[in-house]
Amino acid sequence: MAKETTAQEATAKGSTAKGTTGKTAKDRKTVTPVSDEALADATEAAAEPADDKPLWVPSPARIAGTQVSAFIAAANARHGLTLKTYADLHRWSVESAADFWNLIWDDSGIKGEKGERLASDLDDMLQARFFPDARLNFAENLLPRSDDEPALIFQGEDKASLTLSWRELTDLVSRLQQAMRAEGVQMGDRVAAMMPNRPETVAIMLAAASIGAIFSSCSPDFGERGVLDRFGQIAPKLFFAIDGYWYAGKRIDNGPKVIAIAAELGCKTVIVPYLGEAEAVAAKIPEGTTLAILTAPYRAKPVTFEALPFNQPLFILYSSGTTGVPKCIVHGAGGTLLQLVKEHRLQCDLRPGERSFYFTTCGWMMWNWLIAGLANGETLLLYDGSPFHPEAGVLFDFVTREKGVMLGTSAKYIDAAHKAGLTPRESHDLSSLRLMTSTGSPLSPEGFRWVYEDVKADLHLASISGGTDIVSCFVLGDPTSPVWSGEIQAAGLGMAVDVWNDDGQSVREEKGELVCTRPFPSMPVKFWNDEGGHKYRAAYFERFDNVWHHGDFAEWTRHGGLIIHGRSDATLNPGGVRIGTAELYAQVEKIPDVLESLAIGQDWQGDVRIVLFVRLREGVTLDDALVDRIKRQIRTGASPRHVPAKIIAVADIPRTKSGKITELAVRDIVAGRSVKNQEALANPEALALYKDLPALKD
Repeated sequence: MAKETTAQEATAKGSTAKGTTGKTAKDRKTVTPVSDEALADATEAAAEPADDKPLWVPSPARIAGTQVSAFIAAANARHGLTLKTYADLHRWSVESAADFWNLIWDDSGIKGEKGERLASDLDDMLQARFFPDARLNFAENLLPRSDDEPALIFQGEDKASLTLSWRELTDLVSRLQQAMRAEGVQMGDRVAAMMPNRPETVAIMLAAASIGAIFSSCSPDFGERGVLDRFGQIAPKLFFAIDGYWYAGKRIDNGPKVIAIAAELGCKTVIVPYLGEAEAVAAKIPEGTTLAILTAPYRAKPVTFEALPFNQPLFILYSSGTTGVPKCIVHGAGGTLLQLVKEHRLQCDLRPGERSFYFTTCGWMMWNWLIAGLANGETLLLYDGSPFHPEAGVLFDFVTREKGVMLGTSAKYIDAAHKAGLTPRESHDLSSLRLMTSTGSPLSPEGFRWVYEDVKADLHLASISGGTDIVSCFVLGDPTSPVWSGEIQAAGLGMAVDVWNDDGQSVREEKGELVCTRPFPSMPVKFWNDEGGHKYRAAYFERFDNVWHHGDFAEWTRHGGLIIHGRSDATLNPGGVRIGTAELYAQVEKIPDVLESLAIGQDWQGDVRIVLFVRLREGVTLDDALVDRIKRQIRTGASPRHVPAKIIAVADIPRTKSGKITELAVRDIVAGRSVKNQEALANPEALALYKDLPALKD
């Protein structure tokens, strides 16, 4: 019989539903033997010198005023505990998971019926369920207000701006909901959007969620094949698309692409105006209309919210790999809501009425992350366009003008801003800015230092990591703890994160696989078109029995933080000694002449040799002196065993739509293998630069 925790039991005593560590490796890898002495030498050489003090330490007053401290007090009062620190709270949150998520629900004021049972089957990662009897609606929780204060503030480069109040947002959701119902949209139907990060996109998502439809989005810069590879799998009932957009000052006409996609999807298509071409584009689509025409018959009235199961499918997100058609990852309403409200409130310490900004497109899960801030009563700052147009400091302009409390971006943006010589602390009034977050790839120690030296000294900088698979984070910020250079501060509350070696043993200050040993609410509900769940199990649970294997190469630090060294499948392994690609990039990109780099392992003479590709600053030539400088930097700063055998200059480095460089695609091209899903790349033409390189023949 399933082990369950009821509300009464959880309130009366500690949780009775604890997970299992499950520390048994299902499949043990065979690796080339390496002597203990050699491994110790390599590990010591690869270690980044530890700073003797943190970059930032929150004051006692700031710690006492955080929502983490308030939540600790609430947990102690409800359960008779004596928790004092974030580490205490984290330990309790994973050992008493049902109690923790129950308190998140209550303390965050989640609207809905919780039901009798708080959790069931928490000893089984695949069968575990949180709040199995609950009924709620995601959209209802994201519309906590209906007043005239701003809910969404949009800036589209220097071409357009728009503000929607809570009342205006609610009214637009109401009209869209009525229009969707008139088009026959029902619970479980899919609503797809190829849209920029505009207020209309948020309203479309909320209207779909209010009915119980499943929302899926991508960025308008996706190619025709990339959109169809995604939306073609899920057969949407409605397809919303923008008529065009602006990027780097250029007017991008989306009309021909939208017309071609609509013809393949064969569903009702709604064109949203940006360039003033919506009517012209819609006229060329048999099932086409415009947003204005779709909503014209309806006046705003109270939005109706369907009471839906906790795991009602809410979002379909897509894997960004280049090895085949993207996997369609289905996320549930309740788990997504609880997880993201927790991250906004406790991990980021954001509060109702504060203005939060994440630079993201609708093709990246950070858009889904950002919009959950509405449930916390935040005003969201939405930006669409190039982060360097019309000037390099445009994101800081936006945050300064709108008094943003949080600025979220990618590690690549921080590195580019650093190398562009930006010094926002001198050029902008950032007095409102309290938090910066960085994700997409590991943030280098240089990136950390640039933020504290050139952006703001008294700032919580949180490097965060998780992803599309969990529509949230495994490891991220802790507003009550110091920030150390190059380190992610902590495991997320409620997330039983660990680092394991190949034998399924927990390791400290040693590189291994990032895992999660106990269930959490934002695990995917399923993969779309995955009968029997075989692809889902293969993606996360084949490596270790009953344990989520995330595919990141990671390491706990002596401070209790975490370093992500890159993706496990991209780690470099010459002579059987592994190193993460991020460790090389952190060294190479210290050199001012190198803008960015990409490393692969090339099969060579029965082993693997490291090949490093570098994109250089304009006017710089990769001569012998620069090659020697790069090699010396890697030898002394990372590892003498991982100095590249070849260093090659390239004009561009391929990356996914979300900005992640893609080592696997380059590795395949170099090996003479085809890259099947080039539509996953933002710049697929860059792959041609790596094909049949003479330098890699010897």
